Amino acid sequence: MARIAGVNVPTNKPTYIALTYLYGIGQTTAKKICDALELDQMRHAKELSDDEVIKIREYIEKNFVIEGDLRRDVSMNIKRLQDLRSLRGIRHSRKLPVRGQRTRTNARTRKGKAIAIAGKKK
Repeated sequence: MARIAGVNVPTNKPTYIALTYLYGIGQTTAKKICDALELDQMRHAKELSDDEVIKIREYIEKNFVIEGDLRRDVSMNIKRLQDLRSLRGIRHSRKLPVRGQRTRTNARTRKGKAIAIAGKKK
């Protein structure tokens, strides 16, 4: 099992899919990594040699911000917006959609499970 940036990458998946298990790397970025290192994207991660895994690890550490550092950057950006009391920061702190979506309906992912209000029937 390959270990990259503190994450166990699944071995029974193609390389570009296995790399998406790292926070901050999606499919497009994973394909670019495979192309840059001249690896076959469809080769399973268990078929990679130790040298190839080391090359992937070094390339990612050199060129991308991933996992803990990225999570910390994102949370610090949100905290900065909240400290400034900007509209986006206020929306984050109230757990409402931040990017202008409607909230009268269809905001359940962000707001959580609906709560019944007594006496609301008409």
